[in-house]
Amino acid sequence: MLRGVGPALARKLERLGLFRVDDLLFLLPLRYEDRTQLVKLGALEPGCRCLVTGEVLLAEVVYRGRRNLLVRIGDGSGQLTLRFFHFSRQQQAQFQIGVRLTCFGEARKGSVGIEMIHPEYRLLREDQDSAIDATLTPIYPATEGIQQGRLRSLTDQALLMMRDSPPAELLPPDVRETLDLPPLAEAILYLHRPPADADVTRMLEGKHPCQLRLAFEELLAHYLSLLELRSQARLQPAQSIRGGEKQIARFIAQLPFELTKAQQRVIAELLDDMAQPHPMMRLIQGDVGSGKTVVAAIACLNAIASGVQAAIMAPTELLAEQHWRSFAEWFAPMGIEPAWLSGSQRTIARRDALTSIADGSAKLVIGTHALFQEGVTFHNLALVVIDEQHRFGVHQRMALREKGVSDHGYPHQIVMTATPIPRTLAMAAYADLDTSIIDELPPGRRPVATIALPETRRDEVIDRVRSACLAGKQAYWVCPLIGESQVLDFEAAETSYDMLTRALPEIRVGLVHGRMRAVEKERGMQAFKEGQIQLLVATTVVEVGVDVPNASLMIIENAERMGLAQLHQLRGRVGRGKTQSHCVLMYKPPLGQLAKTRLAVLRDTTDGFVVAQRDLELRGPGELLGTRQTGLPDYRIADLVRDADLMPQVQVAAEVIRRSPDRATAIVRRWLGDTDRYGKV
Repeated sequence: MLRGVGPALARKLERLGLFRVDDLLFLLPLRYEDRTQLVKLGALEPGCRCLVTGEVLLAEVVYRGRRNLLVRIGDGSGQLTLRFFHFSRQQQAQFQIGVRLTCFGEARKGSVGIEMIHPEYRLLREDQDSAIDATLTPIYPATEGIQQGRLRSLTDQALLMMRDSPPAELLPPDVRETLDLPPLAEAILYLHRPPADADVTRMLEGKHPCQLRLAFEELLAHYLSLLELRSQARLQPAQSIRGGEKQIARFIAQLPFELTKAQQRVIAELLDDMAQPHPMMRLIQGDVGSGKTVVAAIACLNAIASGVQAAIMAPTELLAEQHWRSFAEWFAPMGIEPAWLSGSQRTIARRDALTSIADGSAKLVIGTHALFQEGVTFHNLALVVIDEQHRFGVHQRMALREKGVSDHGYPHQIVMTATPIPRTLAMAAYADLDTSIIDELPPGRRPVATIALPETRRDEVIDRVRSACLAGKQAYWVCPLIGESQVLDFEAAETSYDMLTRALPEIRVGLVHGRMRAVEKERGMQAFKEGQIQLLVATTVVEVGVDVPNASLMIIENAERMGLAQLHQLRGRVGRGKTQSHCVLMYKPPLGQLAKTRLAVLRDTTDGFVVAQRDLELRGPGELLGTRQTGLPDYRIADLVRDADLMPQVQVAAEVIRRSPDRATAIVRRWLGDTDRYGKV
């Protein structure tokens, strides 16, 4: 137990994830301050954070709009004003003329020369030298109620305890030697208390060998836990699904298009997995328009032909309904009618759907998160397909999986995403899943030409929409918001709809947004699909799943405010026919550097994997994978973008360490604790 830690402080520390002394050792500083040398007052420059010392020349309280305590100090080379807005009488009394003190803070230009506002300071005795630190000063992640000084004091105690009882060195010596990594205790001490001559720039970049030592072990812990999940899944029973070859061949023959070689390869992988006596856990990646849905349809048909049920879960009613319509059309010649289940269903329709699901007459069930809610009972669910998997919370996916657990075992599972995941990220985050990639677009598809235009050229864009629609084509006009906003200066869908209706009286304009009732939304989307609406004004509700081959023009308002993945998804709504399609990214100038980079990426490539890699670099893995939804943990030290090049070595090390199960378990426990893995299911 550490000195000075009572129940109240312990609760605050828990908010930082600090439960044990060892946790403090792995709470690394965010940055460092240099208090190892004094800067002469005469050499101070605005913007410099530094350590100074001086003698009090003057202390007074002034009233300039608010009460200020001003303390003037000097060291013979110059003078500095210390400014305090919050102070007590006792504090004011400390600053007697002639008292010496050491201060640390940021120098800035003030009304009477260089000043520091609320610096850290320490009064010096007459015989005391200026307090200069021997190491760089760490700045830790903060939480309310815990000052930096308290955290440094606690880590000082933890580091002293580490000298007598260092954490176990769990990486095998040959692994450390191959990567030239320092011992664990040495790395921890260095990172908490770096020497004065430490390469701070390299440390801030996260590239110091001591940081890599800890990042490597953390990546390894997560990777080992995923491998263990995969191993456990292979031990679980599942129904072996086979025998649907004739129905599949018949289905493929009736399709109005030919399957690509990539689709054929992925189908073969799925059918082989489903024939195994343990549950399939497969991630299907494919760019927008690559044909993931028809691949999932063939897997479902294989299950239905074997006499078991399949379920497809989509994140929105719009996408789920589109799947339902597509599957109903595809499967009608085979006498298969998919059941529909959603939260907005009428009572009678829902009751009929639940009955058919429970008695097994519904062989295929399509819906939203309503599929896993209480009261839904499957007769024999053996295949679960989850579309746009990153939009579902892990507990939602687990709940649907649990619906299929029976005497026969666990259901097979396919998760699909149209947000391609860079290889190194997939390696780190989805090692428990087998991965299939549909890396080929259907023949005849032409890349969407993309341009970025300032909103000042809106009239030109409207003329372009008019020309496209009068030529028999259709267009989307996507806006970030539904109505006017007092806070965000976005073009709202309703405002744009009114403006475009007036500007284009000869064009049939429609409106779809998330606040509409499901039936209104569906009516609008269906009218657009059937060509009754030529221009559809919408929010990002059309981001996924809407398939209108005749739509060849996509206009996106305020494109500078959206992420790359979302922009790429929206662009993927056009280019689904054989006509050359275009995407116009309208932005409000001036553009920041990040927005410029994003729009440039979209202009330069239509490859979803390239877009995903750049999105990962610009925004980090959390947004790409949907951290808040999936439960993917924040890494304490590792960074999946910065440390991506470590993943191949992590894979190699994992194979070595798994031969020593106790060592592997200890590494996982050190970094993930005793809780269950954040888990894919």
